[in-house]
Amino acid sequence: MKRTATAVWNGSGKDGNGHLTTQSTTLNKTQYSYKSRFEEGVGTNPEELIAAAHSGCFAMKLSFVLAGAGFTPDSLDVTSTISLEDGTIKSSHLVLKASIPGISAEKFKECAEDAKANCPVSKLLNAEITLDASLV
Repeated sequence: MKRTATAVWNGSGKDGNGHLTTQSTTLNKTQYSYKSRFEEGVGTNPEELIAAAHSGCFAMKLSFVLAGAGFTPDSLDVTSTISLEDGTIKSSHLVLKASIPGISAEKFKECAEDAKANCPVSKLLNAEITLDASLV
């Protein structure tokens, strides 16, 4: 499987702007700029997209890990917070709130740690990955 996305940037780093388009067209000429990345401008930014990718990948991986252990979650609510410091993505902090009938706290922690270590986006990131996981 291969997926593509395209970025077009016009102008200087601080004063320019660009747009992103994904193969699926979920993003279709979605704007991004210095302001949307480093201030509070309208549009997306690479770190936000990495956070979305990491939270989505982790949630899906965890659902597969849970299925392998005999559990079906009612819901997995995952937030990823990406930290950009000195021009480097330093970390992704995952917060998981899960509703999983019949699972013990120990088995839940084991499954969540497995998903954290083995989701493809976790494997891609050269950053510290932390997890706060709770059953709700």
